[in-house]
Amino acid sequence: MQRLFEIFYDAFHHSTTPEYRVVNRVVWVLIVASVALFSADAYLGTDSPAWLGKLDTAILIFFGVELILRVVSHRPPTLSLFSMSPYKQFSEHFFGRIRFCLRPITLIDFITVAALIPQLRGLRALRLLRLIRNWKFFRYSDPIANISRVFRDNGLLYTFAFSLLGIAVLTGGISIYVVESAVNPKVNSVSDGIWWALVTITTVGFGDISPVTTAGRIVGGVLMVGGLFTIALFAGIIGHTLLHAVLTIREEQFRMSNYVDHVIICGYGPRSHMLLDAVRKEVNVSSTDVVIFAEGDRHPDVDPEYIWISGDPTKESELDKMRIAQARAVILVGARNMSPQQADAVTILTAFTIRSHLEKKHRENPRLSPVYVAAEILDSENVEHALTAGADEVIETNRLGFSMLSHAVAVPGAASVTSSLISSGASNIYVGKIPRRVLTPLSFGDLALAVKELDVLAIGIRAPNRTDTLNPPDDMEVTADHRIIYLAEKGILRDG
Repeated sequence: MQRLFEIFYDAFHHSTTPEYRVVNRVVWVLIVASVALFSADAYLGTDSPAWLGKLDTAILIFFGVELILRVVSHRPPTLSLFSMSPYKQFSEHFFGRIRFCLRPITLIDFITVAALIPQLRGLRALRLLRLIRNWKFFRYSDPIANISRVFRDNGLLYTFAFSLLGIAVLTGGISIYVVESAVNPKVNSVSDGIWWALVTITTVGFGDISPVTTAGRIVGGVLMVGGLFTIALFAGIIGHTLLHAVLTIREEQFRMSNYVDHVIICGYGPRSHMLLDAVRKEVNVSSTDVVIFAEGDRHPDVDPEYIWISGDPTKESELDKMRIAQARAVILVGARNMSPQQADAVTILTAFTIRSHLEKKHRENPRLSPVYVAAEILDSENVEHALTAGADEVIETNRLGFSMLSHAVAVPGAASVTSSLISSGASNIYVGKIPRRVLTPLSFGDLALAVKELDVLAIGIRAPNRTDTLNPPDDMEVTADHRIIYLAEKGILRDG
């Protein structure tokens, strides 16, 4: 007997077992067949053959047997944690299965098989809910399971909400029956009163039952006013608890999308809109998607053209939310709501987490070129740490700003020129490959003359080890492995 129970448990509750996969495939096939039979029966109407209904009933009986076996084989988790008396064990078996039956997922199955009762044949259309229950469309997270978890984690809140609504409906229904049953021909039973109270408190107002006495109208008025507060509280509890489950569907949408070659910005603060303005000038946001990955809700100053995804970039488990393995580049923004050392620590941890995650993804699906990671560092002492953590390029924003300020005092006007060079404008600084038509090796002076014909002003060389040399001597040898640092109105040479 114990062995048989274990087999049923593996088949209906243990998703990693072969038995579970077999049962799930059979259920899937029967669900599709059931929906097809229902559609055919609805289309044919009175001309539907008798065998079609019998086959449909047989499938519903199978669903009922499967549901019974799943409930019977359910094992309340407390039984494996505590030592109990036989009475306690029986009680836990009984009430544990009751709680299992009240789960939203299990209730869907009960609705499906309820069509076996002749009076409830109208529920046959609701078998589509069974299709939703078994639908594995969402690859990374199951919103149906998330919603079920919301009800389980907030059981006390929902118990309070439903209890308050039930008390209000029962009180109003019984009251209207007491004061109206003798004079109102439409109120013949308590159930009529409860139906009227439910319709009234939900503000539906069908009008099939209405009070005809002064006392009845007073009951109705009190129920209407009380219903405003009851429904507001009820809706508030549902809205607050289900919000996260709904947001996971939005995150799932991007994670399962076909976005590629996008730019990701990790972190967002009160002044980060200036970064977005700069990105708009450098990146064509109409053809390149820009994703902001930060904790919290979308900031009101973020334009609709940017995609906002809520999450923590220091957690590797959340990086797939933004499809980082398919991105072009990642910008790590330093936080301004903490000390520079703390902000840099978060940036370094994020860079390390991203690089570690990308290496795993690269082994699964190799890229032709790695994701480029640019990190903002606020304290110069942390530059090497950020590079070691995996950042391809580090921008010391504080030191850069202070250097420009001090240089403006020593050489008036020079800071303005420097600022224009690193901003999007008529001329800018680029790094590119040496044109193929230029034969290498050659001297820097000859290279500068060769690219001048392309309206490019060479001002430096980047070595293969990413060491930059600005204004090198004309006789410096340049090979095909070097990159040119140049000034131009746009990136004429291919990026290197």
